[in-house]
Amino acid sequence: MSGTLSLDRIGIVVIGRNEGERLRRCLHSLAGQGGRAVYVDSGSTDGSVALARAMGLRVVELDPGRPFTAARGRNAGFAALMEDGAPDLVQFVDGDCELVPGWTEAAAAAMQADPSIGIATGWRTEIEPERNLFHALAEMEWHGPVGDDRVLRGGR
Repeated sequence: MSGTLSLDRIGIVVIGRNEGERLRRCLHSLAGQGGRAVYVDSGSTDGSVALARAMGLRVVELDPGRPFTAARGRNAGFAALMEDGAPDLVQFVDGDCELVPGWTEAAAAAMQADPSIGIATGWRTEIEPERNLFHALAEMEWHGPVGDDRVLRGGR
């Protein structure tokens, strides 16, 4: 990447299964965050596929003959983006998550400013931590120290 990155050069891959209203909020949060977006569905029965299509996303429906995994969904979405020409950057997001306005622009700027950065991750937060114990524990787990991620650097 050189020069200023245009947001339409950022591809977005959304994965999900039966996300319902969460998917609607996720897809709305993509506005202004990038260019082409692909939704990869893992066997939804709740109208998620129709919703994504109605909102203008390309949809990839995974074959139910093989196990559904997040990695499989992300890889299928990445392959779909590549079919239409490689984006400069790719944002992966789960269908039950939302992007904060300006996130992809900030991540792209950081990556352009420092070519040694190969991945930028955001700060996750649970929308309803009081909903149940699982959500409360997820909220606690996600809030580690800000800065370099030792896991992505192999513990160095």
